[in-house]
Amino acid sequence: MVAILPFSRNECAFDPNDVTAMSVAFEEVCTQLDLPAEAVTTREVIAIRIIELAKRGERSPTALRDQVLSEERSRRPQL
Repeated sequence: MVAILPFSRNECAFDPNDVTAMSVAFEEVCTQLDLPAEAVTTREVIAIRIIELAKRGERSPTALRDQVLSEERSRRPQL
């Protein structure tokens, strides 16, 4: 569940609930975009974006997921 932690680069401290919310959002985005584990670069971009949103105060896994999915779909209209 803490798959997002390696992408945080120790830039910011998050409490365990925040890490769980970010991890849930990360896993859900990757699942909905059907990203395999081998899509390392894309998964990193998604993780970094989720972390940026969390740094700005968003803590809801649903809101994090929806924001990143919306951004990805506008970047890649075929999604």
